[in-house]
Amino acid sequence: MANSPDYYFALGIPHDANLDQIKKAYRKLARQHHPDMSKAKDSEARFKEAAEAYATLKNPEKRAVYDELLANPSTHRPSGSSQRHNAAAPQDSPFADMDFEDILASMGHGAQRARNKQAPAAGRDFEDTVHIDVVQAHTGTTLNLDLTGGAITRSLEVKIPAGVVEGQKIRLRGMGGDGLRGGPKGDMYLHIQLKPHPAWRVDKHDLYFELLLSPWEAVLGADITVATPDGAKVLTVPAGTHSGSKLRLRRCGLATATGGRGDLYANAHIEVPIHPSAHELGIMSKTQPENRS
Repeated sequence: MANSPDYYFALGIPHDANLDQIKKAYRKLARQHHPDMSKAKDSEARFKEAAEAYATLKNPEKRAVYDELLANPSTHRPSGSSQRHNAAAPQDSPFADMDFEDILASMGHGAQRARNKQAPAAGRDFEDTVHIDVVQAHTGTTLNLDLTGGAITRSLEVKIPAGVVEGQKIRLRGMGGDGLRGGPKGDMYLHIQLKPHPAWRVDKHDLYFELLLSPWEAVLGADITVATPDGAKVLTVPAGTHSGSKLRLRRCGLATATGGRGDLYANAHIEVPIHPSAHELGIMSKTQPENRS
């Protein structure tokens, strides 16, 4: 025992120190002498010495063996398995049975991993996709959906607010997986996808459609009834409209979440009849300029 270190002296604690005193002394020394925290030449040696002392004194069985050897230095070391647990045996690694969570705590990092094993944890979040049509995106709607999360399918009544757009994500709080150790439930996230519309192309809150005009409508102008999300509206085609022109009906597109409105755009295309009627031929003849001599 004469060549063995004095662990109580190394930690600066009395021989009857309790476990809390041992931990407090060790953490103080580990913080003070850790090589990453101290530039002193003997910091690594002092840190290992404190760690070795703590690894022994925190363990009741090892501490009992160590105290017996400390009180009776002439006593022979136990044999067999007891010898393998001898706290003062020189062949023991100074880091044997060390609690690295305590080292992290002494450096101010905390034993997060150990605490997290006991802390409440939120449940898993799930995701699903919901398909709605353009009018439902405009007005909002309530859907009865069978949503799948993990291995569970549940039927829910889901309110889709007016003004949603393609790709938007709606959060359903508490509709995910169950929490652990009393933690809150996870959430369900719904990804919005719009069904294709036979006439309109959707760009966020704006709508686009193809408007076919006869030659005389393009030349003379016309008032044409077109469909909008709120019903039929009159679109005025100005005289002299050419193919490729883009006409706009302001605030006749889709509703926004903030109460605004997008616009409705018509892409003009001039359609020449293959077999014009007599009436159509008469109209076209009136639109032709007089022959110049």
